[in-house]
Amino acid sequence: MSITQDEARKVAHLARIAVPEDQLAALASELNGVLAFMDQLSEVDVEGVEPMTGVMPMRLKRREDVVSDGDYQKKILANAPDAREGFFAVPKVVE
Repeated sequence: MSITQDEARKVAHLARIAVPEDQLAALASELNGVLAFMDQLSEVDVEGVEPMTGVMPMRLKRREDVVSDGDYQKKILANAPDAREGFFAVPKVVE
């Protein structure tokens, strides 16, 4: 499978990346390199290998589930860059 300049242009558009026309050939070449590497990976024999999320087996520490009275508002808002009237203050994003 080979990526053409037109397909590279479409990929750049979908990724919302501005790529000048003179750079499309280089982008297509890089995408072809990625696809070639993926083809290489598909040749690896992984029969009998269990999937893993990391190279070291580890178990997350768990804390005891204890019901508290809450009332941590002051501690939590101490980390806020802007807090007003007991709440996080955020800039308006919708007009």
